[in-house]
Amino acid sequence: MNKPPRGTLRTAAGAVIAALVGLLLPVFGPAGEAEAATGIRVSNGRVYEANGNEFVMRGVNHAHAWYPERTSSITDIAAKGANTVRVVLSSGHRWTRTTTAEVTSLIGKCKASKLICVLEVHDTTGYGEDAAATTLDKAADYWISIKSALAGQENYVIVNIGNEPFGNNNQSAWTDATKSAIGKLRGAGIHHALMVDAPGWGQDWSNVMRNNAASVFASDPDRNTIFSVHMYGVYDTAAEVQGYLNHFVNNRLPIVVGEFGDEHSDGNPHEDSIMATAQSLKLGYLGWSWSGNGSGVEYLDLVSGFNANSLTGWGNRFFNGANGISTTSKPATVYGGTGSTGGSGTGGTAPNGFPYCTGGSASDPDGDGWGWESNRSCVVRGSSADR
Repeated sequence: MNKPPRGTLRTAAGAVIAALVGLLLPVFGPAGEAEAATGIRVSNGRVYEANGNEFVMRGVNHAHAWYPERTSSITDIAAKGANTVRVVLSSGHRWTRTTTAEVTSLIGKCKASKLICVLEVHDTTGYGEDAAATTLDKAADYWISIKSALAGQENYVIVNIGNEPFGNNNQSAWTDATKSAIGKLRGAGIHHALMVDAPGWGQDWSNVMRNNAASVFASDPDRNTIFSVHMYGVYDTAAEVQGYLNHFVNNRLPIVVGEFGDEHSDGNPHEDSIMATAQSLKLGYLGWSWSGNGSGVEYLDLVSGFNANSLTGWGNRFFNGANGISTTSKPATVYGGTGSTGGSGTGGTAPNGFPYCTGGSASDPDGDGWGWESNRSCVVRGSSADR
């Protein structure tokens, strides 16, 4: 497959013990040493806030690195109902470096707008195929260099190590490079939730990330890594979308759709299935992108000319259509929102139509995944009954 052109952007006791172990995995390393006790974290393949409330990302990508003057876009994105913004930064390898002070300001704007802030280094895009791209190792160096801006922001910030870190060449190198970058960040004391993009220009068409995600996740001493796939022309059927996302869910590995559009030069993404499947599986999605696309992919703009009052066709679909932002996005509870669900896998409805147990595994004394609450059966999230 050719590179997708992107323009200028681009038993009761046992059950309780098991539940506690699941909650502690993101907090303790393999030797039991205490790690980060606060912030956004992963447990049993799901993303949670520090208070144990499940968080499902519904957000927008914003190209700050190329349009640093457009900081009001963060407020505008929030006003459209998003609960997350993914912000394009530059390590200085390919574009003007996003400084520590800038990152501090961006985080402040995200917090003022009540958005969870996913920060990503874009200079890694297409490494191995695009000669201008840099490595995940160099991206990790950048994060360490701006560590002071990230300090104390674990409740609000997810560190997306590098955008689309391999092109179509040498995709097998992704696994070790990603493990190494994660280890470097943890060794430097960065304990935020991390996000890692797939190779193959983010689309993982060769399934390198899918097949190696478990070992990458296990390599993180914090067990706090979220996987991100970008869905463009490779995902032009419902079966492809559902098959890929269900693989991660079935294997209890955290996955989000970090980028997608409603059309693309490499094929026609099945945006309806992307949004519907993400909603059905309670997975996050982040649309590409707010505004400013060029070089023939202007159709990916959600609004025209950074004007929040000028939705494009794609923007109207994304925000107001079926399974869109306006009907599915819930603010993070760290900002006072009610959140997606309460507790570690509680609230909401399982795929089989039964409610999730509000007491989690404690409601399931025989350990079969089924509990009894409010005079009816309930399902323990992540159990064998959660189908």
